[in-house]
Amino acid sequence: MKKSEIRFSIALDDQKVPEAISWQATDAGPDIHFAKAINIALWDRDERGTMKIDLWTKEMPVDEMKRFYVDTIGAMAESITTATNDKVMAAKMQELCRTLMQHLEEEESKNK
Repeated sequence: MKKSEIRFSIALDDQKVPEAISWQATDAGPDIHFAKAINIALWDRDERGTMKIDLWTKEMPVDEMKRFYVDTIGAMAESITTATNDKVMAAKMQELCRTLMQHLEEEESKNK
C-alpha cells in the first residue's frame, strides 16, 4: 500500500497567534509551500462528527479571508457532487457562493 503524508508547520508569536503557515506533501515534491490560512475538516469515525482546524496568519486580510471561505464552500460543492452525486445539494451550495460573492463585491464597491 502506498503511503502519502501532508505536514503542516505553524510558527506562532509569543501570544500563540500564527505568524507563518507552511506545508509539505509527499505527492507535491520536496518544496515547502506557504499559506496565509488553512481550514481542515476531518470526520472522526469514532465520534461520528466533524473536527475542524482553522488557522490564519496576521498577514491574512479580512477581504481575502472572506473569499477564502466562499472558495472553500465552492470546492465543497464540487466534492459533494463527486462523493454523493447529490446535484441538488451542490446547486444550493453554488447558489450560496454566488450570493456571497455578490455581497463581497457590493462591500468592495462601498469601500472604494
